[in-house]
Amino acid sequence: MSIAIIYEDNHLLVVEKPVNMPVQEDRTGDMDLLNALKEMIKDRDNKPGNVYLGLVHRLDRPVGGAIVFAKTSKAASRLSDILRRRDMDREYIAVVRGNPPKENGRLEHHLLKDKKENKVSVVKPGVKEAKKAVLNYEVLGRKGDLTLVSVRLETGRPHQIRVQLSAIGCPLYGDQKYGASVNRPGQQIALWSRSLSFTHPVKKEPVCVTSLPPSAEPWSYWSLS
Repeated sequence: MSIAIIYEDNHLLVVEKPVNMPVQEDRTGDMDLLNALKEMIKDRDNKPGNVYLGLVHRLDRPVGGAIVFAKTSKAASRLSDILRRRDMDREYIAVVRGNPPKENGRLEHHLLKDKKENKVSVVKPGVKEAKKAVLNYEVLGRKGDLTLVSVRLETGRPHQIRVQLSAIGCPLYGDQKYGASVNRPGQQIALWSRSLSFTHPVKKEPVCVTSLPPSAEPWSYWSLS
């Protein structure tokens, strides 16, 4: 599988994650992005031995778009700090069913993950092991019963965008796990990592990268360039 490189230097590698590809090895045994990129670098650069590539954040398997890896341990440590301090601006775009209650808003929920079922639910504050999740959204456009939204995360919880938008009555287009009642089997989930902006962990220069979803339904209803 060809993986598009968005940005690369001696310290960082930003690529466009293909949809339905796990970021790291999982129980399915399917080829994952991390190992595919290591193999690509090893072959391309004729590197002997193992290739180092640090995983500092993740995208759900069905989600495509921009994701950054570290090519050195120093860059990995500093990128992790940037994420911890919430100094990386991560913008996602999503197509949801229905209309959010406001044109833009801030959502706060407490989420609890069932690891056995790999499913997250909204619970009341104070529930043991539940974690606070916060995101900000903005409506970008509408088409029939579909709404295009921009989402920026303040926290990084598993399935966060999918669960929080479903909790306000706006499940993602194609999401079978959190919107099975309104989505058909086989539809591709419409969630994309559109941009990453942060200060380079070594060069201290601004890094701003973008990635656009494919020009297929439902993305094709809007001009996203």
